Amino acid sequence: MDVTSDRTLDDGVRERRFTLTPAGDPDGIPGILWTSGPGPLVLLGHPGGLDRMYPRLLDRARDALAAGFTAATLELPGCGDRRRAPDAEAARADLRRAILAGEKVPDETVDRLVLPLVDAAVPEHRAALDALLTLPGLHGPVGLAGGNIAIGVRMAVVEPRLAAAVLFAGSRIPRRSLAEARTVAVPLHVLLQWDDEDNDRQEALDLFDALGSAEKTLHATTGGHTGVPRFAGRAANDFLARHLSGSSDGRAR
Repeated sequence: MDVTSDRTLDDGVRERRFTLTPAGDPDGIPGILWTSGPGPLVLLGHPGGLDRMYPRLLDRARDALAAGFTAATLELPGCGDRRRAPDAEAARADLRRAILAGEKVPDETVDRLVLPLVDAAVPEHRAALDALLTLPGLHGPVGLAGGNIAIGVRMAVVEPRLAAAVLFAGSRIPRRSLAEARTVAVPLHVLLQWDDEDNDRQEALDLFDALGSAEKTLHATTGGHTGVPRFAGRAANDFLARHLSGSSDGRAR
């Protein structure tokens, strides 16, 4: 992992941009790390386009740091300045055409778009944990918050350092993810925007029902895809604090 910039923001938050270079990827994977002191690491997921998402990610990182965590994020495969995958671009175009036409998005289109992303992104997220957890002040147990929900489900299945996850029900769900969901065991907090204009509410409810975790909470609020209220984010951080810090009153130590 190579740190490409290191600066302190006006509020004292330290922001380091880095490039992760796992074996077999000569182009590197951009990421950002935010810290204001030592704490459990939370990976912040997003839909792709690190620079485009930066203002929202910075707000979420500041909230995570205020709760006692450290926070990091990684660019997704095929997004931002990373190399595009023609098959994924074609599947994304098919999905948009179906949505604009008011048609049901075929399962095959969702599988073509999402499953290769999950297969590529999850090993990269795990490699990021390998690198980040060697840095002073960053430690486990690790949390995950947001991003593509199928990536979150796969991470919850395969990553033993993950102690809890906040899943955002705002992305398409492949059939395989429903099967994987039944094997998830870590505590989960699922955020659902009830009036999400781009996604199928019933798919999200079916996934929640399938999740095998003994502790799972569904936090649904009215509003569209980008309208997640701040209080819902605070509730998610309280959930992470209970599982990453052992705090019984919902605050990280």
